[in-house]
Formats: sequence, C-alpha cells, structure tokens
Amino acid sequence: MVAPGVNFGSSRSGTLSRSSCDLAQELRELARERNAVILAHNYQVPELQEAADFVGDSLGLSYQAAKTDADVILFCGVHFMAETAKIINPTKRVILPDLEAGCSLSESCPPEKLAEFLKKNVDKNYYVIAYINCSAGVKAQSDIICTSGNADKIVREAPEDRQILFVPDQNLGAWVMERTGRKMDLWQGTCYVHVEFTARSINRIREEYPSAPVVAHPECTYAVRMLADEVCSTEKMIAFCKNSAAREIIIVTEAGMLHRLKKEIPDKTFIPGPTDNCFCGECRFMKMNTLEKAYGALLNMEPEITLPESIRQRAELPILRMLELSR
Repeated sequence: MVAPGVNFGSSRSGTLSRSSCDLAQELRELARERNAVILAHNYQVPELQEAADFVGDSLGLSYQAAKTDADVILFCGVHFMAETAKIINPTKRVILPDLEAGCSLSESCPPEKLAEFLKKNVDKNYYVIAYINCSAGVKAQSDIICTSGNADKIVREAPEDRQILFVPDQNLGAWVMERTGRKMDLWQGTCYVHVEFTARSINRIREEYPSAPVVAHPECTYAVRMLADEVCSTEKMIAFCKNSAAREIIIVTEAGMLHRLKKEIPDKTFIPGPTDNCFCGECRFMKMNTLEKAYGALLNMEPEITLPESIRQRAELPILRMLELSR
C-alpha cells in the first residue's frame, strides 16, 4: 500500500504494494537513516505503537528521547506533546506526522485567553498550575507543571499564601481538590473523549462484568470517578492491572490504551469503557496519525515543530520546577 500524497523518494519510488508490517519496517529503517527516535503515545493506533522505540505518556516520552543520541524525534501524538518534546529537547528536530492532530483539552485554554484572564485578575496573585496537556504558550505563563500522576503532590506543595489557578482540565483539578483539600479556581476545560463516559454507561458495563474492577482516568467526570475502583494516570493503570488479582478489568480512558495493556499483560482481559451513544472512546485527533503519515513526515522531515527560544525557555522553567519537587 502506497501512502496517498507521499513522495517516497527515488530509492523508494514506484507503485509499491506494502502491508502495514512492511511499511512499519521501512519506517524503522528510515529512522535509523535519519538517526531518529520514534515515540508513540498510549492512545496511538496499534501499528504506530508497534513501530515505536518508546510507548508511554507525553512527558515520559519526551524525557526518554532526551536520554538518546537521536538527532530527530518523530512524535506520534498530538501537537502539545510534540511541543513538549521540543521544549525538553531544543537541539533535536521534532517531527509530528499530522500538524492538525490537536487536543480539545489543550485548545480549551488558548494562551491569549489565559493571559487576558490573569491580567484581569492580577489582584488575586494566582499561582498557576498547568496540567501537561496544554500548549507551550500556556506552559510559559505557568508557575509549575503537573501530570495526572503527580498532580496531588504538586498541589500540596503549592504556596499557602497564594490562590491556585489550575488549568486547563476542570475534572482533573476537581479530583485533586477532593484528594488534597486545597481550594483552587479551575479553568473550565475538558477532554472531549473522557467526558463521554457516564455513570449510566459504567453501571451498564458493571452489570455485564460484575467481577471486573473499573479503572478510570482522572479526566473523567465526578460521577464516573465515584464509580471507579481506581482512578489514576495511564502509567499507573499498567501497575494497577499487573498487580490486580482480577482476570477482567474495565478500562475507562481512550481506547488506544488497551493495546498496550494487552501487550504487556496478555493473560488478562481488558474491557473498553462504554459511552451512552455510539461514540467508540477513540480520540479523533490521536487517530489522525497513521503509519503512512509517519513515514512521509520522517522522509520529508516535516511538519516540523519549532518554538521561539524565548517561549521555549519560559515553558521549560515550570517543568524543571515540577521535576525538582517530584524528586
């Protein structure tokens, strides 16, 4: 299968018929030629996860890339993730398979809207905690970054004499408030995938699998979190599922996560969390990336993610503060 609209170059030109396996192998060979590392987020299609050097969450992947001697990062994820990779790896070229692969959560908090809000509320002297799922422009205006895995600790360590503004995910922020007791003002942003899971849909799947524990991401709504046996980040889902005595586990997050779980824990059955409608639990932005696009992007070295150095440096500082507190 030849990728539509992709120039495969003189050494690979012609009407080649390839299977996904063949194209994945060619992608790996091209990565070696380019001295590139291939990163795939947990929510990517299985073919990209299988072709990647590393699979995981966005921040972890960016630091995995930093440990390599690669000149190029092919980030199979969404735009803010590729930006994060560039922030952490300023001397490496960062390529994103599809420039239109955005994020409803990140886009709910445009940098200019945050700047306007902070200017209007300068008297509140906000301490801005930004979830990693935001743009470089938002990171650059933040005091500190958090992930879904360390948000509790970051919030507990926040200065007591400053009001916290948590951006952009209101559901993650509310979950952290419940756990820490710290009052925060929450930016009204959500992940469109995670809010599709409902109490009714979770109760329905529990009736079908009464012995299966429910593991949900904290980006889900309060009603879903209350019904879950465990609420945690994608990386902590791996550990929970490995350690659980259950043979069947209901996973309430983007459906791409099930591929990694099945691969790493093949002796258990993972059931995708359902929704009330025909929505399949897949992020349309994550699924914009394909093997064909990844190959074409790495071959042509575009779309490339670039950032003004002033923004990159300002966005890196709150990440470094987070790492210091997380030690």
